[in-house]
Order: sequence, then C-alpha cells, then structure tokens
Amino acid sequence: MGFGGGFGGEREDRDRDRDRERGPMGPKARLRAKARKKARKQEKRMFQRRKLCRFCADLNILIDYKDSKSLRFFVSETGKLIPRRISGNCASHQRRVTTAVKQSRQLALMPFATQGI
Repeated sequence: MGFGGGFGGEREDRDRDRDRERGPMGPKARLRAKARKKARKQEKRMFQRRKLCRFCADLNILIDYKDSKSLRFFVSETGKLIPRRISGNCASHQRRVTTAVKQSRQLALMPFATQGI
C-alpha cells in the first residue's frame, strides 16, 4: 500500500482510458497535421530577401562616432545594439558600428539606456 491509500493501478487505468478516447491518428488527421506543420514552416521563412550591408552598398557613408543620428539606427529603444543578422551589416562594418556606438556613449553623445529603465 502506498501513501495515497490506493493500490496504484488507478493512474494506469486513467491513462489507458485517455488513450482509448483519443484513438490512433487516422489518415485524414495525419494529412491535416502535416499540412499544419508545412504552413508553420512557411510562415517562419516569410522574408527571404538577403539584407545588404548599407556601408558596402554605398561607399560614401562613413561610420563616425560623432554622428549620433546615423548610429541610432543600430541601437534599439532600450539602448541595446541591434545584432548583425537584423541590421544586415557585414561583419567588419558591424564591428566598426559597435566601436563607434561605444565611443559615442563614453563621450555622452549617446545614452547607455533610455530613461525609465
């Protein structure tokens, strides 16, 4: 006898009844489940357009720590740096943007975080 006072077989009966109610998945249900899975997969990869690095595309744009207006595109509302996979920068330009943002923060040209955090 266990702690519950029963024989322990009650839980197994309940699980077996639940499985019996649901039953095995039929062919139509299997097809519907497959279609739902395919639809979810297509939703995830909606935007497949390759992002271009704006600094590689236009060589006239310079990354400067003194230009806080242009650096704000790479900082979120909470003050975090936007990652490269979202901003579309190449690795070398993302490193330059990161150092420029950090330099402008040190010189108090840009805030470390927004107010109210």
